[in-house]
Amino acid sequence: MNGKQRYLWRAVDQDGEVIDVYLQAKRDGAATKRFFRRLLRRYGVEPRKIVTDKLRSYGVAHRELIRETIHSTQRYENNRAEQSHEATRVRERGMRRFKSMEQARRFVTAHAAVSNLFNLGRHLVRAEHYRNFRISAFAQWSRAVA
Repeated sequence: MNGKQRYLWRAVDQDGEVIDVYLQAKRDGAATKRFFRRLLRRYGVEPRKIVTDKLRSYGVAHRELIRETIHSTQRYENNRAEQSHEATRVRERGMRRFKSMEQARRFVTAHAAVSNLFNLGRHLVRAEHYRNFRISAFAQWSRAVA
């Protein structure tokens, strides 16, 4: 952004819904602890398992903040989080990068909310229920943009 590298932190649940999005200038142990504290403060419970890439700062935050939680760094296991980044990457390429942290923050938070609304998991429900979920999602969308 604006000639400087920034890092997008994203927490995704087991169903692929984005729980939290956070932009920071650094990707070290202190930044990871800040992100984990923010999640713990917001939701009040420790997760049973966290899945991350192999960045070493995740291990630091895990050991210091949520020692009892299982921490997995196996290959391909963090695909859910990586897939949720795709829309941000497409938007960033089309706009030739975000111009500011505020612009990027506004986009990723709005996109996460919309994505969660319309990400229904078609393979998990019968067609009748899926249609009802879609009708409900579009009704909520209509109320939100009205």
